[in-house]
Amino acid sequence: MAKILSIIISYNFEPWIHKCLPSLLESSYPTDILVVDNNSGDNTTQIIKETYPTVRLIESSENLGFGKANNIGLDIVLKEEYDYAFLVNQDAWLDRDCIANLMKVNADNIGIISPIHYDGTETTLDHGFAVYTKQARTEDSYRICSFVNAAFWFIPNPVIRKVGGFAPIFFHYGEDKDYANRINYYGLNIVLAEEAKAYHDRQQRKTDRKAFLKSEFVYHLTEYCNINYTFVKAFTMAVLASLKKMYSSLLKGHTFEAKSYFSIAFRLLIKTSAVYRTRQANKEAFNKIF
Repeated sequence: MAKILSIIISYNFEPWIHKCLPSLLESSYPTDILVVDNNSGDNTTQIIKETYPTVRLIESSENLGFGKANNIGLDIVLKEEYDYAFLVNQDAWLDRDCIANLMKVNADNIGIISPIHYDGTETTLDHGFAVYTKQARTEDSYRICSFVNAAFWFIPNPVIRKVGGFAPIFFHYGEDKDYANRINYYGLNIVLAEEAKAYHDRQQRKTDRKAFLKSEFVYHLTEYCNINYTFVKAFTMAVLASLKKMYSSLLKGHTFEAKSYFSIAFRLLIKTSAVYRTRQANKEAFNKIF
């Protein structure tokens, strides 16, 4: 039987803890569970210690962000020779047979296996997942995607050894898109397990202008770090594209947006050295990432 480590990064986990953890503990295919807590301000760690004593808990003294905290778990997967890492969001839970159905996937060049993401109603596809998978192509009876968000990523051990961990330049958001770009760079696929179901409780979230502009910065940063591009093309897709959007906003009289895109371009320029190092590390061995 394959040895699986499910990794959850927690930060004020209380609203979902009694749905998320039991769904893993009651999985028809057994998994060890690791929670890396990012210095929660609620009772997350106390609840885990008292109610879920079989769950392995690592308590960080600071908020490491999503990628860096997950790298702690991925490092354990390699050192303790787990066959798979299963990244699960804290605001999420699984169908009882989800992992068993993930294990059934036998496609070529697997990089990541993803279940089908439903929202918290358990009846409707998660909106983001539906958008990401709209252009999926079919190969050997499996749907293949260029990107699925990391709410539920089932990653074989050899893939982690080959591709590495999450790039530390991303604190929260963007790290999964960057990793998916690297999966593509290494000739691997993101494969959908059609019979595997999982639930992501985010249907009530709304996007305001501030959140949109933050997402724009993250998007352009992932373009800058994309190792499928030459550095010149990456610069064009990130910095120059931001300036182009600034100019377009000015022409439309959208002064606030224009200033925001100028700020994005400036912040990207400041990060150029870090971006260059990230691009080099993403092309090198695993021990350069962690």
